[in-house]
Amino acid sequence: MQDKKGKIMNKDEFLAQGSFAKEQYEGLLVGADSSQDCYNIGIQLSEDKVLVVDQARSDNVRERIQNWAPQIQDIQKKHGADQGNLQNYSRT
Repeated sequence: MQDKKGKIMNKDEFLAQGSFAKEQYEGLLVGADSSQDCYNIGIQLSEDKVLVVDQARSDNVRERIQNWAPQIQDIQKKHGADQGNLQNYSRT
């Protein structure tokens, strides 16, 4: 699995890597990366930028999401995200 943690990606690029489901946490995107057989976990920084914070396998993706959920707003603030202008949506 190629490590993408810490990489800021274009949101379209993040979403283009597989099929996605909106998570219950605002600002947290989880995408299946079929080329690496893993899930990328990202925090939305702006309407078109996502910070990849973690990668997980199917057997531990829920645990990783639970770990990152409480940190979403702090990470967005550190990166100067405009939290009123973020769009979290699903694509399947």
